[in-house]
Amino acid sequence: MDLAYDGTGFHGYATQPNVPTVQAALEDAMEPWVGEVDTFVAGRTDKGVHATGQVVSFESAAEVDTFRLMRSLNRRLGPAIAVLSFSAVGDDFHARHSATGRRYRYQVLNREAPDPFLARTSWHLTVSLDVEEMNRAIEPMVGVHDFAAFCKAAKGRGTVRELCSLEWKPRPGDLVVLDVHASSFCHQMVRSIVAASVDVGRGVISADRVAEILDTHDRRQGRGAAPSRGLTLVGVDYD
Repeated sequence: MDLAYDGTGFHGYATQPNVPTVQAALEDAMEPWVGEVDTFVAGRTDKGVHATGQVVSFESAAEVDTFRLMRSLNRRLGPAIAVLSFSAVGDDFHARHSATGRRYRYQVLNREAPDPFLARTSWHLTVSLDVEEMNRAIEPMVGVHDFAAFCKAAKGRGTVRELCSLEWKPRPGDLVVLDVHASSFCHQMVRSIVAASVDVGRGVISADRVAEILDTHDRRQGRGAAPSRGLTLVGVDYD
């Protein structure tokens, strides 16, 4: 299942007790059609994070008209959640474990006036950002590194990751956008990179300081995490 959602009203994708989540809403809407199922997702997005290219897999013995199911789910879940497509896959496919890469985008609105139509999907900053220096700061991150200084610790999970590419680009409408591609990410990694980048862009720290922080492997040396509302999972790679 290809899925898109506005994460503003959800406490992330994964089911949690007593709070609204994308997974709980999706599985509840699916139950009349396929019974109780467990969905598996390519990337567990955090509270307030969005997706335009999320991938979900599940197993069911039910024979279902996927067109009618998709139409039913979109009626029940829209507009915050949209099912974009269904496809049958082999038994060996798993949305998370079969994925070979994830692509995220972080969006900054960089101007004096806010935009009510971007308020839910961007970080509004009024200080003009030096995009060239931001890119110089993050260039050393490409490749395999221990990103402990840019990750929120998760028990039992390592912090070594391979970043394939990342680049800040100005976009029309006073937007500055980070596109980042990696095999996988650790918790709050992209938002932490954004926070450090922005501090470089507004002259709070030097571009060289970011590489120094990376080498410390110490979360306490990081620059915190950017707001979740600017982050979107835009795509997942499979072989």
